[in-house]
Amino acid sequence: MRVGRILCVANQKGGVGKTTTSANLAAGLARGGLRTLLLDLDPQCNATTGFGATPALTHPLVSEAPLSEAVMETGIPNLSIIPGSRSVRDVERIAAEARSGSMVLENHLARGLNAWDYCLIDCPPSVGELTRTALAGSTEVLMPIQCEYFALEGLTQMIEVIRDVMAERPGRLRFSGIVLTMHDAALELTAEVEAEVRDFFGEIVFETVIPRDVAVSEAPSHGQSVLDYAPRSRGARAYTELCMEVRDCE
Repeated sequence: MRVGRILCVANQKGGVGKTTTSANLAAGLARGGLRTLLLDLDPQCNATTGFGATPALTHPLVSEAPLSEAVMETGIPNLSIIPGSRSVRDVERIAAEARSGSMVLENHLARGLNAWDYCLIDCPPSVGELTRTALAGSTEVLMPIQCEYFALEGLTQMIEVIRDVMAERPGRLRFSGIVLTMHDAALELTAEVEAEVRDFFGEIVFETVIPRDVAVSEAPSHGQSVLDYAPRSRGARAYTELCMEVRDCE
């Protein structure tokens, strides 16, 4: 058995809910009985610490040990994590290997991780080599977009990178969808941004929107997903619905 669906969660802007979406989507899929792996590729390591795990001294992607040996359990059935590393040297090494054409991530996934239905990769907020590495090793890309004024700013560059990777690996990578985050239905601006995004991107925008919800922000400080921290919250319901959409678009 090989790794099933490999979702790269990416956006070149910070603060759009990328890590939050990676973590809660992973938790939701796991709660649905799917064996899920969360791979932290962001040097900030928020996906790692958000589940109460400790960042690795050396990122597993550049370690000599098999990637499967770096897998850590989260306490949530079916959900495991490969921790990130804050090492600048590791980032530079991964980037250098990517520039040289090395398929380090894809090779690791193909060799050692054969027990997962889903692998979600949390990327740094950039279009640099780490994100390119994640895209090249993935089967799908999911892009969170914040419901604020600058939502579409700079997306052209991100989409160009995605298209480049698609062209380099025909048939490997597809656009899973765009998810609107930090949605506040009471704000006129939110409605304007949502309308603009849906008009521009059409059917690839998920129907589910992720609301502004304090529970979503509080959950990582307790080492939990919002589905475990506040299962009846609006945020938990939204991420559950997003999981269903992601599964349906298989």
